[in-house]
Amino acid sequence: MTFDAIDRELLKLLQNDSKQTNKALSLQLNLSVTAVYERIKKLEKSGIVKQYVALVDKSKVKKDFVAFCHIKLVQHSQDYVVKFEREVNQLHEVLECYHLSGDYDYLLKVLVKDMKAFREFMVEKLTKIDHIGSTHSMFMINEVKHTTAITL
Repeated sequence: MTFDAIDRELLKLLQNDSKQTNKALSLQLNLSVTAVYERIKKLEKSGIVKQYVALVDKSKVKKDFVAFCHIKLVQHSQDYVVKFEREVNQLHEVLECYHLSGDYDYLLKVLVKDMKAFREFMVEKLTKIDHIGSTHSMFMINEVKHTTAITL
């Protein structure tokens, strides 16, 4: 799908605040409410807009200890990769998981209450997954930039 300038601006506005009404969006874009509605439906139908979510302040829900875990599997067989990915998807503490090239196989972003909760996660959950050869964890000192918006 190709974007025109209005699509790009609409996506920017939706990424900033997806709860805006079509009327509010139409005023900002100088379009009719129907035109905005149709453009949004087109973006949704094409899969460009996948879902609408609420962004939760992690400190307000006492989940502001962020760790990044590098994971190295003992082997790179398809069975080990599939099993690891299936099991890590079941861990609610893991917000993000990326399969990487380089020294480590995976990078996990883990969100828990504190160091004690992180240790519990490591001992009780993560290291119980078969075929993990090694882990290396780093902890966030300060969040310098965090965005979910994609510039088009």
